[in-house]
Amino acid sequence: MRSSTTHLTLPFFDDVHRDLGHRLADWMPQQHVDESDDRRACREWVSLLGDQGWLRYCVPAGKEGTLGGALDKLDSRALVILRETLAFHSPLADFAFAMQGLGSGAITLAGTPAQQAAYLPAVARGEKIAAFALSEPDAGSDAGAMSTSATALEAGWALNGCKTWISNGGIADFYVTFAKTDPDAGTRGITAFIVDASTKGLDSSEHIAVMAPHPLATLKFVHCQLAGAAQLGTLHGGFKLAMQTLDIFRASVAGAALGMARRALAEAVSFAKERKMFGQTLADFQLTQAKLGDMAALVDAAALLTYRAAWMRDHHNEQGERVGSPAGTTAEAEGRRDRTVAAAMAKMTATENAQRVIDMALQMHGGLGVKVGTKVESLYRDIRSLRIYEGATEVQQLIIGKAVLQS
Repeated sequence: MRSSTTHLTLPFFDDVHRDLGHRLADWMPQQHVDESDDRRACREWVSLLGDQGWLRYCVPAGKEGTLGGALDKLDSRALVILRETLAFHSPLADFAFAMQGLGSGAITLAGTPAQQAAYLPAVARGEKIAAFALSEPDAGSDAGAMSTSATALEAGWALNGCKTWISNGGIADFYVTFAKTDPDAGTRGITAFIVDASTKGLDSSEHIAVMAPHPLATLKFVHCQLAGAAQLGTLHGGFKLAMQTLDIFRASVAGAALGMARRALAEAVSFAKERKMFGQTLADFQLTQAKLGDMAALVDAAALLTYRAAWMRDHHNEQGERVGSPAGTTAEAEGRRDRTVAAAMAKMTATENAQRVIDMALQMHGGLGVKVGTKVESLYRDIRSLRIYEGATEVQQLIIGKAVLQS
């Protein structure tokens, strides 16, 4: 089944995005990866996506192309198109792609030239698997409550603590890790570090099994010694860096949800046309037509919010101000807020709508819908985590609501 590309004609996209979308839609149906072992499959997807150049959209090109990216900077619309198409065919392929971007995103934003050169080209080629380590057992949405600490040493840092729900945990080559460097300063006392998987004192062996299998683990740091060069970004600037990274990729989460919703709708339409009932097809019943109409509207509503959010981010410069607005102005602050709210709306609406669409598709399949191995059954499991990770729906509601009150 080939994913649709009709949405690429919308004015949100440029020719470079349309070309990308068409090429990926042609390529993806030809790929066949055995996903029975999620860790092995994730490694295989990273290698495959790297070999074919798709991971080049996870990093910027850099000066004279030295960082390996396909475009001059991270492009939200490209990320959305890639994740939507990948998720339509394989949510695990989408996961593998997304984590290469999220896991290296902070290095793109704040890495020194040496750090960027050491990690980003290898990420783009699929030679290094990236991970983003922020969450802890008692610090999920409340990042300021983290207890993992980084203590200054004469020649670097000592990292102690625990991170959990870490995507790519146990298979990553490096972890962008956030730790308290000032335990009494809340979010203002967090600093980011690059921790190679081979670093002594890091244990990533505690794997976490979830309803839609993909690599997750708990990380334990026991006097994990890092060189001073492992610090990423400014001292105590880690929380802002983490939020900036998540903000870039939030619209792409909406893209992934959109891809899963489109696949569920396509499966429902195909099944309705073929399923015979009472001398006619399921598609002949008005109730079925009404359900499909509802599903299509939910998909398109999510799509418009998703593409708008990506377009808005791409039309702001790196400082987050509106194009043409001087830095430090009210227009700059309003532009940054508008962009964040648009991403929150897209993430919330796309994931919630996708859950509804997939549920309706499963219901339409009847007993087959809950049979392990059917596409709608796996989509039902795959979509659920998207309403939680990278900012739960409730967090997006708070971001939107607070902005409405300030307007």
